[in-house]
Amino acid sequence: DSHIDGVSVYGSRIKAGRFLAMDSPVDADLVVGVPESGNAAALGYALESGIPYGTAFVKNSYVGRTFIKPKQSSRESSVRVKLNVLREAVNGKRVIMIDDSIVRGTTSDRIVKMLRDAGATEVHVRISSPPFLWPCYFGTDIPEREQLIAYNRTIDDICKVIGADSLGYLEIGRLEELSEGLPICKGCFTGKYPLEPPKEDIR
Repeated sequence: DSHIDGVSVYGSRIKAGRFLAMDSPVDADLVVGVPESGNAAALGYALESGIPYGTAFVKNSYVGRTFIKPKQSSRESSVRVKLNVLREAVNGKRVIMIDDSIVRGTTSDRIVKMLRDAGATEVHVRISSPPFLWPCYFGTDIPEREQLIAYNRTIDDICKVIGADSLGYLEIGRLEELSEGLPICKGCFTGKYPLEPPKEDIR
């Protein structure tokens, strides 16, 4: 429900979903969001594509962010606790799954598998940001490049790693449209930072 410099975050996420539908269309039966931040983009995708929007996941509200957990095992177990799939919603259907980002990819492959285990015949992943290729030095917890799934991998490579039938990211040129012309930092997507990043940790 936030507005940043007068721009609605919700409205921008709806737009991101619409842009994904325009730029990365695919035939499917259902569009779902990974809660919570994927839901608005999923609605935008459904509105633009005409494919029905639905709910596939029930979220446990008492589990924190999974991609920042320190150990792989704790990230995986948290995903299993964090989300449950509604089998009756996805069984026998081709599903478009919208998420806000893929960082390490360790949660994405689990979520895709959960949809397949619940009977989804196809899972097409769409991401409402460009690929994370560089770390962030300005307050967002984006880890070192070697830990980022998009580093040194093609879209097809990432698609295979997470087990999806197809994968599409938001095109980087769409970011200015989302921010309605406001100046934005794209450092984690392009490696071009608004000021020189630190050379070493300051303790």
